[in-house]
Amino acid sequence: MPITEPSNPASGPRRADVHRAVAVPALRPRVIVAIIGVVLVAAGGIALRTSSFDLPVDRALNTAHTGAIGALGDAVYRFVGPVPAIIGTAVLTAILLLVRRDLRVAAGFAVTIAVTWLSSAVVKIAVARPRPDPSLLPHPSPAQTDASYPSGHAVFITALVVTAVLVTRSPALRRVWAIVGGLAVIGVGVLLVSDGVHFPTDVLASWIWSLSLAPLVAAVWVLIVRPRGAGPRRREARAG
Repeated sequence: MPITEPSNPASGPRRADVHRAVAVPALRPRVIVAIIGVVLVAAGGIALRTSSFDLPVDRALNTAHTGAIGALGDAVYRFVGPVPAIIGTAVLTAILLLVRRDLRVAAGFAVTIAVTWLSSAVVKIAVARPRPDPSLLPHPSPAQTDASYPSGHAVFITALVVTAVLVTRSPALRRVWAIVGGLAVIGVGVLLVSDGVHFPTDVLASWIWSLSLAPLVAAVWVLIVRPRGAGPRRREARAG
């Protein structure tokens, strides 16, 4: 049932009421998708905790981890690391604030990425899947000490792309972001595997996590936080 504020029957439903009535039912399918995604990732982590069945894919892709491709993979791994990711998100949030002139939209962008990204660390710590064994790779990268499943790098870049698509108003530009961002997400995933720092199933779990969770976080932000401000819809409602 939609959650609405009392309205004046004589003047018809207020626009703020209509906004909330539309937002609440849209939340239900996102909750279902998020639950399915979390369950799949958690169950996959339990099943893969001690498995390295997909190591042959790492070895095959790692053979190309030389020269320009190897340098690109190393650069991507560093660029999408925790500190650069935080700085990059802050810069993009500031740009979005300048373009949209709405603090709620910009804050929602940052919050959606942060919640989606940081929450995956719970699964990583709980599953504690070891990284691919560098001694079994032809061109190993420096050994990583943290767990492998899911990939925080892949979670971040996927959450960034999904959230950017969600905050884009133009349908045409949204499609462009989805295509370009989708290619970037796949490219980063392939490079992470070619680096030998993640199994393919680590990356797949990261995609599922972000694709299922980020839309829910964004919807909750819009539903709970944005209607409380004096944005355009709220001001129009008061004028009515």
